[in-house]
Amino acid sequence: MSSSDKKKIVMIGPVYPYKGGISHYTGCMTKNLKKDFRVKTISYKMQYPKLLFKQEQRDYDNDIFKIEGTRFLINTANPFNWITTARKIKKLNPDYIIMQWWHPYFSPCYTGLSMLLKKYPKIFLCHNVFPHERFPMDKFLTKMVLKRGSAYITHSQMDADDLKKIVKKPRYETTVHPVYNAFKLRNITMEQAKAEIESPSEKKILLFFGFVRDYKGLRHILNAMPAITAYDKNIELWVVGEFRSDKESYLEQIEKLGIGDHVKIVDGYIPDSGIEKYFAACDLVVLPYESATQSGIVQIAYGFEKPVISTNVGGLPEVVIDGSTGYIVPPFEPDALADAVIRFFREDKAEEFTENVRKEAYKYSWDRMNEVVQRLTEKIDNNE
Repeated sequence: MSSSDKKKIVMIGPVYPYKGGISHYTGCMTKNLKKDFRVKTISYKMQYPKLLFKQEQRDYDNDIFKIEGTRFLINTANPFNWITTARKIKKLNPDYIIMQWWHPYFSPCYTGLSMLLKKYPKIFLCHNVFPHERFPMDKFLTKMVLKRGSAYITHSQMDADDLKKIVKKPRYETTVHPVYNAFKLRNITMEQAKAEIESPSEKKILLFFGFVRDYKGLRHILNAMPAITAYDKNIELWVVGEFRSDKESYLEQIEKLGIGDHVKIVDGYIPDSGIEKYFAACDLVVLPYESATQSGIVQIAYGFEKPVISTNVGGLPEVVIDGSTGYIVPPFEPDALADAVIRFFREDKAEEFTENVRKEAYKYSWDRMNEVVQRLTEKIDNNE
C-alpha cells in the first residue's frame, strides 16, 4: 500500500519528553502504527498544572521514544486553547482520532475536544477506564468523555467490564498490553548489571519497580521477606522507584521485620536510560498489587525476558501465565508470595520461565496492536 492510500490518524496523548508509562506507550504505538497508517501526533504543551503535579514532568534523558513532528499544542486546563487546538486538528483532516485515556483529570479537556471534533471517529485507548485510586465523581467524569467514542481498546477484561457500565454496547477489543523492549539499550549481562548496581554476583534479586503507591502492595512483599530470607539469605528485594509519601512507615516496617540487610531502596524517579540495569540484574519481578487493571511493569519485565510473580487482581492473570511465565498468587497474602518466590528458586525455574516468555513474544507485539486498530477502523467504516 502506498503512503497516499493509507488512512490518516491523529494520535492524542503524552509522548517524549513527558515521563512515564503512558508516554512510552504512546511513542511505541505511534511508531508502529506508521507502518499501516499516516499518523500525526498531538501532545500537550501543559499536561498537568504544577499545583497538582509538583515533580518535573519531562525527562530528556532518552530520546528513543521521540516522535518526530509531534506538535505540542494542548493546554489541558485552558478551554480557549482547546478551541484553537481543535481547529488545527481539523486542518489535518484525519480519518480517525486515537485518544489515550487513563485519568478523569483529562475529562473536561477531552470532552471539549471531542465535542469540537464531533465529526471525526474517535478510538479511546483505555489504560484504565477508572483510575487506580477512586474518588467521588470519577465515574461521572469518565462517562462524560468515553460516551463520545466510536470504538475502544482495553487491556483487561476488568476494564472491558467497567467500560460496559458506562457505555451502552461499546464497539471494543480487549488485547494484552504490548511489551516494552525499547529500554534494552546496551544489552548488558546480568553480571554486568549487578556490578553497576553494586550487588554481589551471588545475590538473587527480586525487583519491585515503579512509583510506590499503597495499592501496589509493597507492604506485602516486605512481610514475605523474613520467610524468603530464611530459605536463602542471598535473596534481596530491590525497591526501585519514587516514594510520593509514607516512606517513613515503610522504613519502620523494614526495621521492625529485621530485614534491613535484605532490602535495598533506590528512591526517586528512574530515567529511561537507568531502567535497564535493574531489570537486567534481577532474577524475578514482583507485583504484589492489591488492585489493578493491568501494569506496564509486566511488559517491561517481559521485554527483558524476566519472569513475574503477580497477584490475582484485575488483568494481571491475563498476562502472567501461572506456572509458565511466572506465578499468580492471591492478594494480601505474604505467605503465598513467599511460597512462590521460594518455589521459583528451589525448582530452578528461571531458564524454563524465560523461554516461555520468549515463546509468548508475538502475543505482546506492537504489530498485534496494529491489527486491533485496523479491525476497529474497519468496523467504524462499515458501521458494524
